[in-house]
Amino acid sequence: MKRQIFGTDGVRGRANCEPMTVETALLLGMAAGARFVRGDYRHRVVIGKDTRLSGYMIEQALTAGFLSIGMDVLLLGPVPAPAVGYLVRSMRADLGVMISASHNPFHDNGVKFFGPDGFKLSDDIEAEIEELMASDLTGRRADSRALGRARRIDDAGGRYIEAVKASLPRGLTLDGLTVAIDCANGAAYRVAPEILRELGAKVISLGVEPDGFNINHECGSTYPEGLKDLVPERAADVGIALDGDADRLVLVSERGELIDGDQIMAAIADAWRDSGRLRGGGVVATQMSNLGLERYLQARGLRLERTAVGDRYVLERMRADGFNLGGEQSGHLIMTDFATTGDGLLAALQVLAIVRQAGGPVSQVCNRFRPVPQLLRNVRLGAGTNAALLIDAPHVRDAVALAQSRLAGGRVLVRKSGTEPLVRVMAEGDDAGLVENVVAELCAAIGRSTPSAAAEPARSP
Repeated sequence: MKRQIFGTDGVRGRANCEPMTVETALLLGMAAGARFVRGDYRHRVVIGKDTRLSGYMIEQALTAGFLSIGMDVLLLGPVPAPAVGYLVRSMRADLGVMISASHNPFHDNGVKFFGPDGFKLSDDIEAEIEELMASDLTGRRADSRALGRARRIDDAGGRYIEAVKASLPRGLTLDGLTVAIDCANGAAYRVAPEILRELGAKVISLGVEPDGFNINHECGSTYPEGLKDLVPERAADVGIALDGDADRLVLVSERGELIDGDQIMAAIADAWRDSGRLRGGGVVATQMSNLGLERYLQARGLRLERTAVGDRYVLERMRADGFNLGGEQSGHLIMTDFATTGDGLLAALQVLAIVRQAGGPVSQVCNRFRPVPQLLRNVRLGAGTNAALLIDAPHVRDAVALAQSRLAGGRVLVRKSGTEPLVRVMAEGDDAGLVENVVAELCAAIGRSTPSAAAEPARSP
């Protein structure tokens, strides 16, 4: 079975346009509910969301679909995506749903599913849901007496706060630390500052005034410029920038330097190796992680296992091969000792614990390796362009092969985005000028086949 509407991270698109319409969300709720109704008991689904205006619409449509199948709906309100993964297990629900388009602008939205074990659904199960959407669901509707009920869970945020705080080593607090936190006007705007305050930190908050439109707008992990200025200006010890659903983060040092997911993984891997906690003999990351991270880990007897881009693929490899640390350069950090999915706040606390124990500044603790020059550009495609066919075109494949040969010892990656009409072009190597030339030539080669295409700087991988 082939998935049509599911991408690399659930269903995503522009709100009120297919597939993010009321009609499709209703059908999605019915089909997902039908897939997870598996016995003679009251089935439950928990639904969380971020702060987008369209979240109300999608939430109501999904709720109606689930209720019609006979599933009870527990509405969490605005909570981080990892809170859904946590609460679907702790509340013994059959399914979890997060309504969010993550780091995308407000006009987009998406739906991510979590199974009863708290992990995101596999490709095969998503394909089964799509097959059910294409079938006649009339016979799967619940009897009038068996319709589901919906209610709001007022303490969902508090439950998640306690779970995240429990990940910090016993007896360790954040007393004396000044932490600036940018919540991207997104799902963590309430819980993130509260977690830090309850652990003893002095908190400087920004991106905590969502209005339905300003999520990720010039703030958060994809736009940390404001935080980079604020941290040294306010003499903060560290800055934390989350994205719209708070499953990723980047850090800012006390000097205003950006610290990406690769450096964070290196710092945690080192600390966990030294304490005997690191499992799997290394770290799982994607094809986007910097070659410098791979060389750094190898020098310490650790390995870097690479996967396709997407935190779900990282997690699949971690579970299959026994790793407990993985993530993406963009800041998705997965620590299966604590969570079933990427969690920006959990990752931030692990780094802060390392900083407290090391007794040094963030700029020192989180500066583990020198990144190899790497450049990422997006080529935005014209309407109707098939990204997969374009990438497989002979002249593009030839251009990629030539680029790889020129970057002896470096890497080239050309792939389609799973969330936007883009082709992403990445190259890295020890010669920064050559990397820049190679990326420009690849973007030009791709653009020749789609006249309305335009190369642009990449906001996020």
